[in-house]
Amino acid sequence: MKKPRITLIHATAVAIDPICDSFKRLWPLARVTNLLEDSLSVDLAASGKLDEDMLTRFCVLAKYAESSGADAILFTCSAFGPAIEAARAAVGIPVLKPNEAMMEEALATGPRIALLATFEPSLPSMQAELERLAAEREARIEITTHAVPAALAALHAGDSATHDGLIAAAAAKLGDCDALLLCQFSMASAAERIASRHGRSVFTSPYSAVARLKQLLNPA
Repeated sequence: MKKPRITLIHATAVAIDPICDSFKRLWPLARVTNLLEDSLSVDLAASGKLDEDMLTRFCVLAKYAESSGADAILFTCSAFGPAIEAARAAVGIPVLKPNEAMMEEALATGPRIALLATFEPSLPSMQAELERLAAEREARIEITTHAVPAALAALHAGDSATHDGLIAAAAAKLGDCDALLLCQFSMASAAERIASRHGRSVFTSPYSAVARLKQLLNPA
């Protein structure tokens, strides 16, 4: 039986370990390859918007992955929703956004959804994506957002303990919600530090994304 080959495309190096760890736990038989293009997040932060050049770059990356034998592609940076949609239309294999599986699970949990991010530019596109998905499902939702950029700075400095602690502290200050979404793949390590709260579910992108890909490519 052929092992599915999944190409992971990253805009930041800190996303690599969390998603690879999730594959090892949930789907160790998958063949995982990594493409890192870390100028993407730098250029987005500088421009503040997704332009046509950025969409083209995503299509080029997806086509390269397809030509290299990928059975599916997972983009791991949450700030590039429209660019990933363009890449999806450019190839003939499944292309998964980083957070769409997690968002669908959140919508099934309840209407009050909180987005917690460490890369603040990802929040507008994530909120828009969640709102579109809710409209497609004819679901009414209430969204709150919060950013913890200091956590990402700590992670880039190699201080994962401070990163996780800052995220947990921010989660504790959020109001009541049905679903709390950790928006960056690199935030997954903080999930265990977030105190449980009655009626609130905490979701991480890597776990949900791997489960969805496994279902798509290996439904048995």
